Amino acid sequence: MSRVTIVVHHGRSRAPELAVEAIAWLEAAGHEVRIPKDDASACGLDAWGADDADLGAATDIAVSLGGDGTMLRTVDLVAPSGAPVLGVNVGRLGYLTEVGPDDLEAALQRLVKGEYTVEERIVLEVEVSGTNPIRRTALNEAVLEKPHSGHTVSLAVEIDGSFFTTYVADGLIVATPTGSTAYNLSVRGPILSPRVRGLVLTPVAPHMLFDRSLVLPDTGSIRIEVREPSAAALVIDGQSALMVEPGDAIDCRVGAHPARLVTFSERDFHSRLKAKFGLSDR
Repeated sequence: MSRVTIVVHHGRSRAPELAVEAIAWLEAAGHEVRIPKDDASACGLDAWGADDADLGAATDIAVSLGGDGTMLRTVDLVAPSGAPVLGVNVGRLGYLTEVGPDDLEAALQRLVKGEYTVEERIVLEVEVSGTNPIRRTALNEAVLEKPHSGHTVSLAVEIDGSFFTTYVADGLIVATPTGSTAYNLSVRGPILSPRVRGLVLTPVAPHMLFDRSLVLPDTGSIRIEVREPSAAALVIDGQSALMVEPGDAIDCRVGAHPARLVTFSERDFHSRLKAKFGLSDR
């Protein structure tokens, strides 16, 4: 029997419907199903609700019903358990997802039989020290950005313990290869193949002569201290985390537990990239 965690997008009506179908199929096949409490409550599935801490520590397989945002949330939830994540696209983009809603049952059959491969992606471990200490995991990126329009933030960067420079900018992105095609790309940062083990440091609208991205090895560390006069908003995988006050810092490094994404065929990164951006074959 497998312990299966299902994470559900609250805002898409098809996602709760698919959750009900998945629960029925999995329980009929003898598997235990659990859903994060917030998802279960929002979808009327309270009987399967469980605390996030329990899911993160004891999940054999995870199923994400939503788009890329739901995939990011699922990865963050179950990464400590090493559980593989199957993405079912009920969103708009689905760049990280593997199958569509009509393929759910067939995908579950293959999943519980072990008829799949796992693609591992590095994740970013983000630790905030100072006034509001937290530790979070990101599959795409961590961003420190200005909290109000019309202002900039001052961010002092250390790389591997040595001071590099202070960015005066609208923000600063630390992205994984997976996240290099997200916010990082929109501000003209470089695209990294998921096979490249590295991190990208990209300023957002820098008010300084040095405006280039840096590609750094996965063995290093990045420390960003917020300088006076303004606090900076920390956003992790598109979700607001907290305000980082002047004098406080965030430390970013590659996490110990990679994201493990289920695939039923080899993922062709370049073909997906072409499809995402409508690139022609000639």
